[in-house]
Amino acid sequence: MKIVILDGYALNPGDLSWEEINALGEVEYYDRTASEDIVSRCEDAEIVLTNKVPFSAETLSQLPMLKMIGVMATGYNIIDCASARKQGITVCNIPAYSTASVAQTVFALLLSATNSVEHYTHQITHEQRWTSNPDFCYWDTPLQELAGKTMGIISLGRIGMAVANIAQAFGMKVVALTSKRQEELPSYILKEGEAELLAQSDVISLHCPLTPETQNFINATRIAKMKSSAIIINTSRGPVVNEQDVADALTNGRRCALCRTGFGILSPAQGTSRVSHASYSLGHTSGSYSPDEYPHRECEVIHSWQSSKYSQLKQTSHKWQQTTRKSSSQWLA
Repeated sequence: MKIVILDGYALNPGDLSWEEINALGEVEYYDRTASEDIVSRCEDAEIVLTNKVPFSAETLSQLPMLKMIGVMATGYNIIDCASARKQGITVCNIPAYSTASVAQTVFALLLSATNSVEHYTHQITHEQRWTSNPDFCYWDTPLQELAGKTMGIISLGRIGMAVANIAQAFGMKVVALTSKRQEELPSYILKEGEAELLAQSDVISLHCPLTPETQNFINATRIAKMKSSAIIINTSRGPVVNEQDVADALTNGRRCALCRTGFGILSPAQGTSRVSHASYSLGHTSGSYSPDEYPHRECEVIHSWQSSKYSQLKQTSHKWQQTTRKSSSQWLA
């Protein structure tokens, strides 16, 4: 059984052991793989592990030996799943490896927006604004308390629930756009419709997958329904937010803030040019790469593979195909 790891550096920059995966078969490792090298490196592989190396229909059609693609992340929009299904290729992802890390990152971004710690640290250490201020108290940005504010959560999967728990601990009111029934939710979470959630939320945190229905979910139409001071936090997939519409809203005087860990396009150098404004904050994507999560992540890849090999491969493939046939409304957890 030949296994190819296409961009292993993203998972293991040298501080982990590949021994468990080595035990599963013949393994080839590549730190990174350019698009023109995908087919040549995978042509005789039965299993491929990828983080961000994409597999289009054209690429998959050139890989007749391939039985499984293991995505070493949660989002699997880099794979043409319909084409994989036609070829009988099982696609696995890791749905829960980073729940705590991403929830923590949501509040790192939120507190950066409300308390401006980095801003004041720079003013003290580089500009000496506080030390030269005639008053003991110094601030030049609005300071906001989270207690009593409303946190609106888009989709209540594992991460959405973790964010709700933390928001409640901060004393925030929690409302959610979710497919779950109200009676299934903790007493502190109120299920709301989309319009109601957008109108009343001081903070909107996005935790939905990227699908045709959620691409550009945050757009000019929905921004117009929000409070002018709303803080938008996107730790899901970059294209869930229409960056240009947010930039336009900021330019046109809305006091909203956008905090995110991903771009609609993958290059930060390109992405930052779209939203260049004081009300914009970028959290490093390491929010989903906590070192404490690394061992769990590698094991999840292995378990995904083991659950689908040999006699279970066909069964797992069938389960995945069933999952992809859900109605479009079921992007909402």
